[in-house]
Amino acid sequence: MTQALENGIRTLDTNTIKELARIICGDDNLYYRGTRDLTRFFENAGWLNVLDFDGESRSEWTLDRLTERRTDGAAVEQVLLRLADAREYYEEPHQLTKVLQAVNAFLVHEGLRLENPGGRPRLVTCDPSLGHPGEQAPAELQATMAGIIADERMAQLLQHRLDEARTCFANGAHIAAVIMLGSLLEGVLLTVIQERDPSLLRGRDLKRVSLGELIDICSRARWIDADATSYSHTLRDYRNFVHPHREFREEHKPDRDTLNVSWWVVNGALNDLAASHPH
Repeated sequence: MTQALENGIRTLDTNTIKELARIICGDDNLYYRGTRDLTRFFENAGWLNVLDFDGESRSEWTLDRLTERRTDGAAVEQVLLRLADAREYYEEPHQLTKVLQAVNAFLVHEGLRLENPGGRPRLVTCDPSLGHPGEQAPAELQATMAGIIADERMAQLLQHRLDEARTCFANGAHIAAVIMLGSLLEGVLLTVIQERDPSLLRGRDLKRVSLGELIDICSRARWIDADATSYSHTLRDYRNFVHPHREFREEHKPDRDTLNVSWWVVNGALNDLAASHPH
């Protein structure tokens, strides 16, 4: 099941089409497609009457096919969604993440982002300013949620929240993203404590334990470092903007800079938790 943009997409720039052709061919250590694979790719995307190869190189043929339908927003969208479809990568599932990163690196300049939250490919609009290095999230997540959380169901739930936070980030929903990241951090820290040393929560009402307490517990256990601890408390304060009156009293509206810091906090804390995981 794929999800398309409600109003379709506009004609992509010529350079964007060239980059798209390169990704589809799978050069540069991405998912390689031979001539038969390329024809099958377009057919699997939903294209009809795809022309056969006639002596062209793989890259020339692919670029020609894309150029022919460049003004057909629905056809181009079908191709993009297929690139984000896990069914394209049964033999090399790890390639999906690499392909998404490669596509989004140039697609962002069109105000678009390709995603696959929960295995459902989708194309969403985003702020083109995300294409500038200074506007990207300042820290990369080096671990998977499954590498931090042992409970598979909880790991999936928390991963879904992280995916939703990314969607908020990509669409400029700064307050929503910050609130989602605070919620994610609380869920991760509580689960980590319960799995690693539940005695640290002894005597506490789990329904009332605060994010601040969870941060301090993980800090004392040396599962997160001093920087992550300090800034996590800052994120905790911003997370409380879920209450509109709190934001009103503070007279501060979280912006892109606030969100960048929040991303650094969460990614840094998750990386620390993964590094301190008792293997």
